[in-house]
Amino acid sequence: MPRPADREAAEKRALALRREVSHHDYLYYALDSPQISDSAYDALVRELVEIEEAWPDLVTPDSPTQRVGAPPSDAFEKVEHAQRMYSLDNAMDLEELDAWLERVRDSLGDRECAYVCELKIDGSSLALTYRDGILTRAATRGDGRVGENVTANVRTVRDVPLSLRDDAGDASVEVRGEVYMPKTSFERLNEEQEEAGQSPFANPRNAAAGAVRQKDPSVTASRDLATFMYALADSRSLGLSRQSEALEWLQAAGFHVNPDVVTCADAREVHAFCERALEKREALPYEIDGVVVKVDAFAVQEELGHTSKAPRWAIAYKFPPEEKTTVLRGVDVQVGRTGALTPRALFDPVTVAGSTIARATLHNEDEVHRKDVRIGDTIVVRKAGDVIPEVVGPVLGMRPADAQEWHMPEACPSCGEAVWRPEDEVVTRCTNAACPAQRHERLLHWASRGAMDIDGLGEEILRRLEDTGLVDDPSDIYRLDLETLESLQMGREKQDGARVTLGTLVAGKVLAGVVESKERPLRRVLFGLGIRHVGSTVAEALAAAFTSIDAIQEAAMTEPDSPTEDPIAAVEGVGPKIAASIRNFFAGEENRALVGRLRSAGVVMRDARVESARPQTLAGLTFVLTGALARHTRDEAGAALKALGGKVSGSVSAKTSFVVAGEDAGSKLGKALELGVPVLDEAALERILEVGEPPAPASGDTATEPVE
Repeated sequence: MPRPADREAAEKRALALRREVSHHDYLYYALDSPQISDSAYDALVRELVEIEEAWPDLVTPDSPTQRVGAPPSDAFEKVEHAQRMYSLDNAMDLEELDAWLERVRDSLGDRECAYVCELKIDGSSLALTYRDGILTRAATRGDGRVGENVTANVRTVRDVPLSLRDDAGDASVEVRGEVYMPKTSFERLNEEQEEAGQSPFANPRNAAAGAVRQKDPSVTASRDLATFMYALADSRSLGLSRQSEALEWLQAAGFHVNPDVVTCADAREVHAFCERALEKREALPYEIDGVVVKVDAFAVQEELGHTSKAPRWAIAYKFPPEEKTTVLRGVDVQVGRTGALTPRALFDPVTVAGSTIARATLHNEDEVHRKDVRIGDTIVVRKAGDVIPEVVGPVLGMRPADAQEWHMPEACPSCGEAVWRPEDEVVTRCTNAACPAQRHERLLHWASRGAMDIDGLGEEILRRLEDTGLVDDPSDIYRLDLETLESLQMGREKQDGARVTLGTLVAGKVLAGVVESKERPLRRVLFGLGIRHVGSTVAEALAAAFTSIDAIQEAAMTEPDSPTEDPIAAVEGVGPKIAASIRNFFAGEENRALVGRLRSAGVVMRDARVESARPQTLAGLTFVLTGALARHTRDEAGAALKALGGKVSGSVSAKTSFVVAGEDAGSKLGKALELGVPVLDEAALERILEVGEPPAPASGDTATEPVE
């Protein structure tokens, strides 16, 4: 068709084209019933592109041409959902599913109750916000209350309508569902990953979640994602009274709704749907890991309510783990950052729960012998929770005569030094502090997100820095400069045979991450050092108690008069065993030297909060948090109390100062009332955080702010 001669004609034609393209998108994606050929559809889109290029002011946000139009982003802003996105409780077998159905029936008495059964898509949760019928925001689930804004990326997903169909009018709604990667797209992506010399994705769910969080929307567009939408944040506002009606509304509004949905009258029909879903699982073009069963009527859903974590009116029936047989070809041993030796089964590749696996942990030598797994056996493998590969055991009837028993080697496979297994432990360890395998794992741990969180410094770059002798321990990371990093040769070659170097852009990002990591709080440093038994929780407790690594080292190097007077063991959550491990770490001359080198490199070795914290007006008070809080997560509330000098404990005792009880508070509330510990509601907590002072005791009351 010739281009319109003037702007007025162009505006009319562009509007007609947008409506026509959106209509065909709806037929193709929502109804799976296309009415025109791909070439005819492409011609419509090309005509619209030409008009918008000639008259740029006619471009609208909901135009099909704008699916990929945003520039790359360095970060995703946090956004709050209209209503909390709950996770679902799981039923791991039909017996647990029946128990849930029985609880629902008991709650309703003699009233009838219908259920909606939907396939549980193995993807990543998504919330889409429409204002006056136009897509304005897409967000990840996050913690259920706050997610990440991924609007630019989700706009590239072809079956997400940029505007609602006429049937939905100009509604303002938040739509929930799942973004996923079809099986064929996942296979193609992993082939591309391997051709590029990069690690394949573990499963379609991880691939989909990663694609949605790409910094460049064009990368997301290339990943061939799709969606199934299944809920509205507030269905009642649209005059809907049932889940089945909500699904009909979603499809009419232009969303892709899974066709495998059935309304069931009783448990027998629910069972039948679950059995059919399991039978057709392999034939589906996408991954599912179970069935979601929901009470159909919204009025009944509201009556049943929620726990602090999940709705009582819905449950996820998880399929039994998919099991496959393969042949065990060997067992190798991995050496972890703490020196632990872990046997790993190596077997013929087999596809389980959507991804191909060829290895699985065997945990320890005792576990290998308990399962009686031998090299050459036909073994049964599965994924625990459809995620972690594991060996179930051998098929004894197929054991060959030459099957070989496996035993833990007497020497470390990495450094060749003798290994040691303490009498009271199942783990065999390499005690050589210079073991190369431990070095690599320790460096990875130091740079990891939970520790120093050095952005851009991943395994491949670290391995090259080690191989070239530039980095031997964490302190060496802080001696790197831009020139050294940008010229670092990677393991790949260009088409002309020249080695690929890191380059200025990536090198600058890594160096910025290194510099930023110097200011990490003390708890991160302690965790990053990899002291045995010192996880993130213990590291936080130590940092709060001692405030500097010098104070911790001094306490570790000073022998207490008695175990009861050990200042390290006295820290809540530490105890004698962990204290001994900390003492053992600082007793090592090389470990103390490493701390010194890190300090010289500019890494902050004391808790910066000590210098900038608010007045410690809650010092000496211990709080216990229980139940669900509306305005904070318990971690956030605990951090705010600690910033004012308070302690936060996980258990109630006579020494507890206050218990903060949120919705669905459990046994801790009962314990507080039994011991006469003052109980605060969330409003009282807010006042404490606002004024920085504990509430004044109420005369004659055991609870300062009793929970009604």
